[in-house]
Amino acid sequence: MPHQPHPLPSPSVGRWTVWALFALVLALAPVVFSSNLAVTMLAQMGIAIIACLSYNILLGQGGMLSFGHAVYTGLGSYMAIHALNRFTDGGWPIPVSLIPLVGGLAGLLFALLFGYVTTRKAGTSFAMITLGMAELVFAMSLMFTGFFGGEAGVSGNRVVGEPFMGISYGPPIQVYYLIAVYTFVCAALMFAFTGTPLGRMLNAVRDNPERVEFIGYNPQMVRYLAFMTSGFFAGTAGGLGALHFEIVTAEVLSAARSGGFLLFTFLGGTTVFFGPIIGGVLMVLATVLLSELTKAWLLYLGLIFLFMVMVAPGGIASLIMMNLRLAWFGRLREVWTAYWALGSTALIVLLGAGAMVEMTYHLQLDAALGDTVEYLGMELHSRNLGSWFGAAFVTLTGLGIFELTRRQFSRQWAMVQAEIEQEIQRREGE
Repeated sequence: MPHQPHPLPSPSVGRWTVWALFALVLALAPVVFSSNLAVTMLAQMGIAIIACLSYNILLGQGGMLSFGHAVYTGLGSYMAIHALNRFTDGGWPIPVSLIPLVGGLAGLLFALLFGYVTTRKAGTSFAMITLGMAELVFAMSLMFTGFFGGEAGVSGNRVVGEPFMGISYGPPIQVYYLIAVYTFVCAALMFAFTGTPLGRMLNAVRDNPERVEFIGYNPQMVRYLAFMTSGFFAGTAGGLGALHFEIVTAEVLSAARSGGFLLFTFLGGTTVFFGPIIGGVLMVLATVLLSELTKAWLLYLGLIFLFMVMVAPGGIASLIMMNLRLAWFGRLREVWTAYWALGSTALIVLLGAGAMVEMTYHLQLDAALGDTVEYLGMELHSRNLGSWFGAAFVTLTGLGIFELTRRQFSRQWAMVQAEIEQEIQRREGE
């Protein structure tokens, strides 16, 4: 007997439920993870979520591959920290809670200026222009020290003015909740943007700019308006970063920061709205936790990126959506065993390969400290052939078992998908 799909709630009910859960997670996260490190990381996640969502307006919704998104987050940070200092010196009467909007307006202004040039081209030309613009702005940050502060950067103090209802933004938890409010509001506004005529037209420009031009719209103007929208939210993220860290350096304008937005937005998933939210969370986990665990974290990150490009180009969000589709048709239980087998064999491969990577890095960077490497509670000897042989044996054995498991899973997956398609066709024919 064919599986019957579970009834789905109406789109409006489901949407309100998801947004309510998102707000609840933002509100309760520091209650569950209450340490100072955890609250700091949660605040950084909120900032990264806004930045990745703003980048996805370009990449996911508009098909514009930008290598210079840090220009707008970074310049937003600089303008926000200068506005904060002017407020501290008795100048601009801007409440601290509105300082991020100064960054947003700065991002909008610079997107207005730079976007007119960059959006005149699309595809590879657009990507190269944004890269050149990013390098130009980064070089200027080291030349004009009066505004950018040189290598030392510009620092500020967010605890200024009289506390309002006991809120001084001195304790990190108060800053977190300010960032959480901005994260929720900005995410909601960017989601609303996807349903506007401009957002729909941006999708059309991404898919077929010639047809858009044929029906009377200017693709360059659509890209330009979307670019400015993205710049505003990117600048808002930068303004929040200035408040959180109370210092802005030239690193916020670097190519590495722009590359991070690209990498983690892609890893999270550009085809689903919540994909960049996942990417923003992963961005903080990788740069804060993974970088503390191993010196080879960039290598691991690159390998993960390559794996996702080859196996799941839609990102983690696409994998989630595919499994939700299975769950709706009642077929998810059939692949759980295969998932466990794949995960277990992949873990064996990672353990063996990770051991070899850690020993290699130890020989290159820490050879003077001896040949002993601490790895997951084990002691490996980087100059001992036994350690290398054991790691290689585990890796190759795991690869063999993984390949056999993967082939079986591929056959089972194809069979389940074919049956789902048949069920869909049968229901459409009724």
